[in-house]
Amino acid sequence: MRLIDFAPVALTTSLGTNLLNPAITSMGGPVGFTMPAPWLRVTKMQFVNTTSSPITVSLFKGASSAHAAGTEVFGSGLSIAANSTYNDYGDMPLAAADFLTGGASATGVTLRIEAEVDL
Repeated sequence: MRLIDFAPVALTTSLGTNLLNPAITSMGGPVGFTMPAPWLRVTKMQFVNTTSSPITVSLFKGASSAHAAGTEVFGSGLSIAANSTYNDYGDMPLAAADFLTGGASATGVTLRIEAEVDL
């Protein structure tokens, strides 16, 4: 297992923004060994609102970068208070075929993700 701290990303007003996809394009390795596809376990999401107004955020988990009703995994309109930070210490697995997408009601929220990589 390896811990990863992903670079912060500014959320946009498009809910279909691809925020994280753990797909690996090459599994090359030693001869005679087939390596399984790694997956991520998201252990922390930190939302930072740098504006003077509350902003809502919504995140989705699906098989593409499009969002669809019923695929909400976090928020679904969760309000992040003005000039504040919200931390979520959930436990969400993301396989190579999964996309974490989402956005905010306005610009001004930054998302930082911490995860573990596992096989």
